[in-house]
Amino acid sequence: MVRKTTVNAQRLEALGARRLAELLIELSANNGVAKRRLGLELASTDSIDALAKEVRNRLTAIARSRSFIDWQGISALADDLDVQRGAIVEKVAKANPNKALDLLWMFMGVASSVLERCDDSNGSVIEVFHVACRDIGDVAQSAGPNPGALADQVFDALTRNDYGQFDELIHVLSPALGQAGLQRVKARMVDLSSHPVKKPAEKDRVKIGWSSSGPIYADEMAESSRVSTVRLALMNIADALGDVDGFIEQYEEETRKMPKVAAEIAQRLLSAGRVEEAWQAIEAAEPRQRSGRWKWLDFAWEDTRIDVLEALGRRQDAQAARWSCFERSLSAAHLRGYLKRLPDFDAAEAERKALDHAQRSPNLLQVLAFFVPWPALDRAERLVLRARDRT
Repeated sequence: MVRKTTVNAQRLEALGARRLAELLIELSANNGVAKRRLGLELASTDSIDALAKEVRNRLTAIARSRSFIDWQGISALADDLDVQRGAIVEKVAKANPNKALDLLWMFMGVASSVLERCDDSNGSVIEVFHVACRDIGDVAQSAGPNPGALADQVFDALTRNDYGQFDELIHVLSPALGQAGLQRVKARMVDLSSHPVKKPAEKDRVKIGWSSSGPIYADEMAESSRVSTVRLALMNIADALGDVDGFIEQYEEETRKMPKVAAEIAQRLLSAGRVEEAWQAIEAAEPRQRSGRWKWLDFAWEDTRIDVLEALGRRQDAQAARWSCFERSLSAAHLRGYLKRLPDFDAAEAERKALDHAQRSPNLLQVLAFFVPWPALDRAERLVLRARDRT
């Protein structure tokens, strides 16, 4: 039975349009975001052009604002931005994808000015822009823009990606860009790679901070940003084109020996069916060991190595690698992967051996974190009681 105070659509309809309108005006009187939402809904009843104009006006106002927004106002700002984004995607895009695409570019254009004047420590504002960036990919496929013009927009956006708002841009727009558009972005990035930021005369250099090695200059930061922008863009383009060698080329020879990078390279080689090369890449990672002891456990490298071993048909070696990962880290995922590849009788014995191994670990919290979700609650209970008795 529905309580008389329960709020749902059916019961609210019974209040009638007039009363609902009065309540909306009352509730939105001191809520700017709600008031703007109502304004957008009203504008949409006139025409899509009227709605687009409202969104454009609001985005212009947001871009012009210079007031700092602290943590107390950040939620309202994120809501306001998301209301504008929602109006573009949910209403304008359905009626006029080209107009919606223009509005989304405008929306993304305010990201830097917004993020530089707010305390977005919880990431709620940048997340709205990340969603809007993905929306650009969806709307672009409906709008069908010229690949060359779109490529130029992508290049311009990536060179002003101050807060990472455009990090996913090449990925989400690769279908709309097509090979021709991607190649144009690549060509412009290659050209940018040959134009380093000029170092001013010493007296003209601008200090923007300090590090342990001395002052940090604006030209140094600009050059670092240029190099990073080019490298990441070329990596993303290579992925979009399925160009494994193009991806690998973005890393220097020594960098390819880092476990994380070696794993990224091996994953792509494996996907391309270049299994032997994947093995060479994953095994090139160093240093993995020091004096016979493992320095760290890099799961990305470990898991990729296991995948390559499986692809090579070296299943026993892959099993040994899974067990080694479990022994060193008490990784439940690696143990489950190990057990499910054993016959039932062998799996039961191996599980007992694994639980015994875990119980001998001196790290009580690590063991409990493994035993409780496994679950091995009887063993966890004994460990807790034993620890209690020792105190």
